[in-house]
Amino acid sequence: MFKPKAIYYEKNIENYELGRQLLEKYKDVPKVLIENHNNIEEMRKNSNKEFANMKRNLIIGTRKTHKFVENHKVSDYLVPYTSSGCTASCLYCYLVCNYNKCAYLRLFVNREQMLEKIIKTSEKSDKELTFEIGSNSDLILENTITGNLPWTIENFVKSKKGKLTFPTKFDMVEPILGLNHQGRIIVRVSVNPEEIINKVEFGTSRLAGRINAINQLKEAGYKVGILIAPVIFVENWEKLYLELIERLNQELSKKAKSDIFFEIIFMTYSYVHTKINPEAFPNAINLYNKELMTGRGKGKYWYKESIRQEGEKFFRENMKKYFPKNEILYIV
Repeated sequence: MFKPKAIYYEKNIENYELGRQLLEKYKDVPKVLIENHNNIEEMRKNSNKEFANMKRNLIIGTRKTHKFVENHKVSDYLVPYTSSGCTASCLYCYLVCNYNKCAYLRLFVNREQMLEKIIKTSEKSDKELTFEIGSNSDLILENTITGNLPWTIENFVKSKKGKLTFPTKFDMVEPILGLNHQGRIIVRVSVNPEEIINKVEFGTSRLAGRINAINQLKEAGYKVGILIAPVIFVENWEKLYLELIERLNQELSKKAKSDIFFEIIFMTYSYVHTKINPEAFPNAINLYNKELMTGRGKGKYWYKESIRQEGEKFFRENMKKYFPKNEILYIV
């Protein structure tokens, strides 16, 4: 269970039920009053080697930006929701966007306002909409602190239509298993080979736990997807990912395999990672490979087209062999 080293909070969180609950829950934790959760000067001044240590802090405020971004994969919209950032330390994390600005977990207590906008947007639409509420954080992890997921699901299903979806790298799904979700919640569990989880996805659940969570969620009637993501082309990647696919085939329940879908995403890395990771995690493996990667937009790197084509061929062939009846929504 995560216990923060310190709480940084905006004063107006006391005006919200969740804000008061969190202040009471962590009443014995040292607290620092801040003006804006998005600009904590003392953290911005920290060196890169303090990156992991900063993740021991918890920031609590209200979300001011509520812009929905169109999406055309599992959801119709990416929606800012109740948290941003994470307590884990995946070496490739795309939320690490601006050095020490996005390292830590930020919780937003104005959940009623955010969910109300989702529901209103859904009910005004002529078609059934799906909202991605977990693109900025991991809501299964966040739920261990806030209890927001049962609250969200129970209140959302009171609305007339629409669906919610979110991804996770964690296995703490028990709090949502007994909920009356009405089949309107899509949970997508991210997996990687055990070796990559151990060496790259620090602070996340083990592979066995994630597979068990998938089986539990399917037994509870949820629609479930599997993200094989991000695919990292380490030296022995074919062996590792084949072992992963075989293990999924062996350990997923019959019910899970009956209608589970897949998303396959190749890793994108960034210039910021190349600066932070060597100082914050000096003994970790280097994910940047200039022989395999090329520039992609401002400060981003991704795998060269020939590597991506090789990877796509590998996954399509092996997924067809082991999961012939299951859909791959996309490979990117």
